[in-house]
Amino acid sequence: MTTNELSPEEVRDTKIYLEWGLTDQEYDLIVKELKRLPNFTETGIFSGMWSEHVSYKKSKPILRKFWSTNERVLQGPGEGAGILDIGDNQAVVFKAESHNHPSFVEPYEGAATGVGGILRDIFSMGAQPVAVLDSLRFGELDNAHTKHIVDGVIAGIAGYGNAIGIPTVGGEISFDSVYAGNPLVNVMAVGLMDQNAMQVGQAKGIGNSIIYVGAKTGRDGINGASFASAEFSSSEASDRSAVQVGDPFLEKLVMDATLQAIREHSDIIVGIQDMGAAGLLSSSSEMAAKAGMGINLNLDMVPQRETGMTPYELMLSESQERMVLVVKKGEEQAIIDLFQSADLDAVIIGQVTDDGRYRLNFKNEVVADVPVDFLTHAPKQDLPMIEPARLANFTDEQFEPDMGNVKETILTLLAQPTIASKSALFRHFDSQVRADTAIKPGGDAALIRIRDTQKALAMTTDVNARYLYLNPRLGAKMAVAEAARNIVSTGAKPIGITDGLNFGSPDNPEVYYELDQAVSGINDVAKKLNTPIISGNVSLYNETDGQAIYPTPMIGMVGLLEDITKATRTAFQKAGDNIYLVGRTKDSFNGSEIQKMQTGRIDGQLFDFNDEDELAAQQFILDATDRRLLNSAHDLSEGGLVVGLLESAFAGNLSFDITVDLADKYLFSETPSRFVVSVSPENRTTFELIAGDRATKLGTVTTDDAINITTTTSDIQLSLGETKNIYQESIAWKLNAE
Repeated sequence: MTTNELSPEEVRDTKIYLEWGLTDQEYDLIVKELKRLPNFTETGIFSGMWSEHVSYKKSKPILRKFWSTNERVLQGPGEGAGILDIGDNQAVVFKAESHNHPSFVEPYEGAATGVGGILRDIFSMGAQPVAVLDSLRFGELDNAHTKHIVDGVIAGIAGYGNAIGIPTVGGEISFDSVYAGNPLVNVMAVGLMDQNAMQVGQAKGIGNSIIYVGAKTGRDGINGASFASAEFSSSEASDRSAVQVGDPFLEKLVMDATLQAIREHSDIIVGIQDMGAAGLLSSSSEMAAKAGMGINLNLDMVPQRETGMTPYELMLSESQERMVLVVKKGEEQAIIDLFQSADLDAVIIGQVTDDGRYRLNFKNEVVADVPVDFLTHAPKQDLPMIEPARLANFTDEQFEPDMGNVKETILTLLAQPTIASKSALFRHFDSQVRADTAIKPGGDAALIRIRDTQKALAMTTDVNARYLYLNPRLGAKMAVAEAARNIVSTGAKPIGITDGLNFGSPDNPEVYYELDQAVSGINDVAKKLNTPIISGNVSLYNETDGQAIYPTPMIGMVGLLEDITKATRTAFQKAGDNIYLVGRTKDSFNGSEIQKMQTGRIDGQLFDFNDEDELAAQQFILDATDRRLLNSAHDLSEGGLVVGLLESAFAGNLSFDITVDLADKYLFSETPSRFVVSVSPENRTTFELIAGDRATKLGTVTTDDAINITTTTSDIQLSLGETKNIYQESIAWKLNAE
């Protein structure tokens, strides 16, 4: 972009606004509201604020369904992150964000800046970030480009998270060909705070100062919001100008200085917000809108690291590690001195006004003057929706797995990238920095100690998108349920949800239907579990050359464990413990890992899910944990019973000897609402008494190398060493294969 910007008439005649994501109808609406033609800069700022990525203009009519209030909620959707009361004047702050499009174009920087952005959301609320989790989707590992993306994304998450000193403690990773052209990089961050430190992103108080702090502004990420609000084509996969570049060491300085400012100067700080999507434009205008105020900005004062930047570029840049603070008039110097002492830029760039106008000044000219309320409220779009044709064509018969050689089937299953250990990937992450991680990556959920208390926070991310492909509403219900089972398996009680809604183009009525049904399904189970949806992110247009991803609503969940000494692990703990299956196993093979492995695709109507059974199973596990009856607990999901048993064995480096009163195929069934638990001999009687017919004894934990599984049709012997090696090394083998 040059300073020779198009005139308002040239903007109208060339329709450059179409390239920026505005429609003809939206442009005409702007002209009508302003009663004149918008100039180049004004057209640009409307394109940023009215993009789907910023405004949620297409998804908001559906998102209004979300239930987001209960007795714990201190802050729901609408701020940088959601906040829940966890007692003792403490609060947990959490949110998820996506960086999908940037991570396809520039995997390292796309993933790294995804971490940086979500951390700013957390500490801008006044919370100390304590953990990062990631939910990742890639194409199949036999694809060279997919390997390149995997390597870059993992390195980016590790490079940023490790350097800033926040542990990456968990998450989940899956592989499927539908993500080859649209990988998903969803990052969740969790923070802790005293409730009296809570901040909001608002600009109120006439004459109060707008202070820019952090990194200088460059040209990276310009049009990033519009870039994330449109379908991809393979020719755009090298559009690196839309990808931001991050500096974790600078972010650490910004984080520490921001938290220090909140501790020492909360009486003069009116509002804080990070500069994320649409940069300075979005952060400043949204802060004004929340307070019903106006803003005057002097763009000559914005710190710049490149010469000749235009107002359009200064406003739309998504350079990282930047924040906006609103500070009481006359008190600015204390904040400026604090940030400058950390070698950070801190400059007054504007003031709060009472006229409701968003006014930009540049080189002694007013280059934009528009109503704040109009700018920040894109016209909503209720789009048509229709049930995808595929749903009516799915058979109601369950897939019948081929059980020709059960042992080989188990070994092959363990090598599938979605099933196999992700240790080759998450070993790059520092999960122990800050020294509060009680359960590390690889378990059902991570567990973080809350310092100076007996409490801990459990956290996880989860979704099986194959289930949603077969049934969007039912699959979404099961995603929430599985996330909750992950939390419950640690002994913690689920308390809240953040979501990452990853879908194709909402302009496709079938995709819009999927989004609507998924949100309804999430809401159904969230209410049952008393886990309000307090924050989240929507990433649409995850399509490349017309190929959409599976509907993938990532569920990020947090749980509270009141007594960390009662925490339960995935791993079998000692030989002689009794192994139980909690829950009933049914014919649940459509959408399963074994169906995909044996046929190369997923098909059929999704098996049933009963939320009352789910709630009862979870409550039973929580009760048993509270009584200290369980030595281990592990929820069953992809791969079914046999994978769950083997994962507990591998984690504890112990074997097992079990008898299952079922045919071989049921080892691979993915019936929901099930757990595998182990119980010491001295607790067996009490456990069986309270379990009743809810739990079935399978066998015992053993110490030798032999794993023995007896079904009604087979006696299966496996080697602990061999199977564990396949499970642990398969992803590394595939990544290193030519």
